Amino acid sequence: MRIEKVNLNQTNKDSKAFMEVYVQEESESLYVKKRPLILLFPGGGYEHLSDREGFPVALTLCSWGYNVAVIHYSLAPVTYPAQYLESFEALKNLIDNSDAYNIDKERISVMGFSAGGHAAAMLATGCNDPLILETFNVKAGFFKISNMILSYPVITSGEFAHRGSFDALLGDKKDDGETLKALSIENRVTKDTPKAFIWSTFEDVTVPCENALLLAKALRKENIPFELHIFEKGCHGLSLANELTMTSTKECINKECEEWTTLLRNWLNVNFPVVSEKKPFVKSKLLRTLLSLK
Repeated sequence: MRIEKVNLNQTNKDSKAFMEVYVQEESESLYVKKRPLILLFPGGGYEHLSDREGFPVALTLCSWGYNVAVIHYSLAPVTYPAQYLESFEALKNLIDNSDAYNIDKERISVMGFSAGGHAAAMLATGCNDPLILETFNVKAGFFKISNMILSYPVITSGEFAHRGSFDALLGDKKDDGETLKALSIENRVTKDTPKAFIWSTFEDVTVPCENALLLAKALRKENIPFELHIFEKGCHGLSLANELTMTSTKECINKECEEWTTLLRNWLNVNFPVVSEKKPFVKSKLLRTLLSLK
């Protein structure tokens, strides 16, 4: 496996944003060749990026067979739409260089934690946004997301908002009602929004679980499949919820919530498998004999 750093400064030459691409090389001894890709957005309230939600998660996903790109998007005082444009710059780079990164460009998913969940969902719901199509000089349909994986995500700018995330993202426009409404993910869901895996906790007082519920309700309205888990116990920012991502003070371990990774892997095996092709149906000798008797 190799890790490549790619700067994301196409739309802003002064940008310090970048992505780290975790590439699993093709091998003659392996059946899997081109791999599906997961774009990973760590959280941090648009003020910092959580290392606990970055490379440990990326390595876990790699161990499941996926290639991963961790997006280090711009933070305050840099404001919207910088982060939005950077995410699509990353996606276009990966599509354009799919052979070099050994990825199946037709099977790309997004994943995000907390404010990173908002960034991921912005991308997933913005693939045919005229601003994006014009900025990157592509036609509708060029950007496609297979599904989104959102962990205790920032979704709404309304009653249950994590106000700090929107304040950091919007800066001087933090009280602009129209902009806040436009960046509230439940308002961006359409029939073209990809299916989702979402989880949160009842005890999360930082980003209330109503964020996840509001998104699920919006997806249901458009008849878009989703899987939703609300665990009773657990603080905000659990990441993998185990010893690999516990804090420096040995917090954020929750054995109940750790189960979310198993639930996700099961969901991915159905909705976003590493090996996507269907196995051919081979008739058994007994079945062939029975059919011949008809």
